[in-house]
Amino acid sequence: MSGPAVNRLGIPRGFGKHDFRRIAERGFGDGHNSYTHSMAWFKGRLYVTTMRDNFALMRSRLSLGIDMWPVECPQDPFELDLRAEIWAYDPLADSWERVFKSPMITGSHGKQIPRDISYRAIAVYDRDGADPQKLFISTWSPARGPGPVIMATEDGRNFEVTCEPGLVGLPVTTIRSMVPFKGKLYTTPAGSRGGNTNVSGHSVIYESSDPARGGWQPVSDFGFGDVGNKSLHEVCAWGDHLYVGTLNHAGFQLWRSTCEGDAPYLWERVLEQGAGRGPLNQGVLSLFPFKGSLYIGTGIQGGGIDRQNNIGPGAAELIRLHPDLSWDLIVGTPRDTQQGRKEPLSGRLAGFDNFFNGYFWRMCEHDGWLYMGTFEWSSILGYVNRSRWPGAFADVVAHVGPQNILDYQSGFDLYRSFDGENWVPVTTNGMGNPYNMGLRTLASTPHGLFMGTANPWGPKIMPLDGSGYVHNPRGGCEVYLASHDPRP
Repeated sequence: MSGPAVNRLGIPRGFGKHDFRRIAERGFGDGHNSYTHSMAWFKGRLYVTTMRDNFALMRSRLSLGIDMWPVECPQDPFELDLRAEIWAYDPLADSWERVFKSPMITGSHGKQIPRDISYRAIAVYDRDGADPQKLFISTWSPARGPGPVIMATEDGRNFEVTCEPGLVGLPVTTIRSMVPFKGKLYTTPAGSRGGNTNVSGHSVIYESSDPARGGWQPVSDFGFGDVGNKSLHEVCAWGDHLYVGTLNHAGFQLWRSTCEGDAPYLWERVLEQGAGRGPLNQGVLSLFPFKGSLYIGTGIQGGGIDRQNNIGPGAAELIRLHPDLSWDLIVGTPRDTQQGRKEPLSGRLAGFDNFFNGYFWRMCEHDGWLYMGTFEWSSILGYVNRSRWPGAFADVVAHVGPQNILDYQSGFDLYRSFDGENWVPVTTNGMGNPYNMGLRTLASTPHGLFMGTANPWGPKIMPLDGSGYVHNPRGGCEVYLASHDPRP
C-alpha cells in the first residue's frame, strides 16, 4: 500500500468525505442489522458485530413519546430474528463473510430466544505474547436469558465461550467494555434485568490474567464507593493508568488506577460532576489517548435526552485531560470551574454547534489525525409528540419542517484534528445518508481507516406523511473504508 501524502511541514493528509468508499450497505444486505456495535482488526481481516432491530427493542422497553412508530415492527420484538451476527471483511479479496450468528436457547419463560442480541465489546489479546493471539467478544443477553458471556476465537471462525453466564453469575445483561492493560484484560458488566441497558446491576471493574479460561476477579468497589455512579461506562488504558468514565445523573466521574498491588486496587477520582457541567455531561461515551493527552467524549443516555431522569436535551462535549490532571474544554459550553474559567479552545460550542449531536461516540487515531464521530438524533423529530417541548424549540421545528430537517440536517458528524484543537469536518450528514444516526465504530488498520454506522431505519419505514410503511433502500448499518491505496 502507498502511504499518506504529506505537506511541507510533514503533516500527512487527513481523509475527507470522498476518500471513503462504502464496502457494506443495507445491513450487509439485511436491513434488520441496525448497529455495527463493535469492530476490530484481527489477523488480516476486519471483524464487525451487529445488533438487529434496535427500534423494535426500544419500542418494547422505552417511553419515547413517539406518536407514529418510525419502523415497521411487531409489539413483541422477539417475533423478529434478533440473533446478533459477526461479519469478517477481507480487504485483499474485497469480500465479506458472516462467521457467526447467535444460537437460540430456551429463555426463563420457556420460549426460544437468541442467546445474544448483540456483541458490545471486542478486543485482541495475547497475554503479552504468552498465548496465541485471540479475539475476545462480549455478548448482550436478553433479560430472559442466562446473562452475557465472553467468547474467544483464534482462527476467526470458531468461537468458544470462556466464562459462565453473567461473567461470574452476575445479575447483568451485557458487558460494555474490554480493554487489555499490563498483560491483563479488564471489563465492565452493565445492564440490569428488566431495567436500563446502561445502568448496571453490578458497577464493578473485573480483571483476568487468563480470560480464555475465565478467572475474572473484582478489582474495584461498587461504583467506586459512590451510589451515584450508575454504570462504569467507558474504559481506556493511557500511560501507567487504567481510566474509567462513569454514568452519573449528577455528571460523570473519571477514575484511574495503576492496577498494581492487591485487589481491590487503589482508585483515584480525576474528574467529577461532569467536569463542572453537571447532568448535561451525564456520561463518558468515549475515551482516547492522542499525542500525550486523554480525550473525553460525553453524552446523555437515550441519544441526548434521558426522559426517565429528566436530563437534557443537551449536546455532547469534548474534554482534554493532561498528565498533570489539568484539563481543557475543547468543544462545549463556556463556564467557571474549580480549575478556573473554561472556554472551548476549538471555538465550537457543545455538539460542534449542533444541538442534535447527543453523543461524541467514538474516537480513533489514524496517520497522526484524531477522528471523532457523533450520534445525531434529528431524524426522529418528525415522529415524536412535540406538545411538551419548549415553545421556541417547537416553533423552530414547525417552521423549518421535519422533512427539511431530515433531508438537510440529519446524519452523524465526523470530524478530524491534527492537534486536538482545530477540527475539520469530514461529513455532517451521515455520509449522505440521513438514516445513519450514529458513527458507532472506528478502526485504524494497515489497510486504512474503517468506520461503521448505527442505522436502525430498516427494512421498512413510515414516511413522515403517515401514508404507510414502505421499503427503505438506505436502512440498515453501513461500513466505509478510507485508504491511501490508489486502487479505485
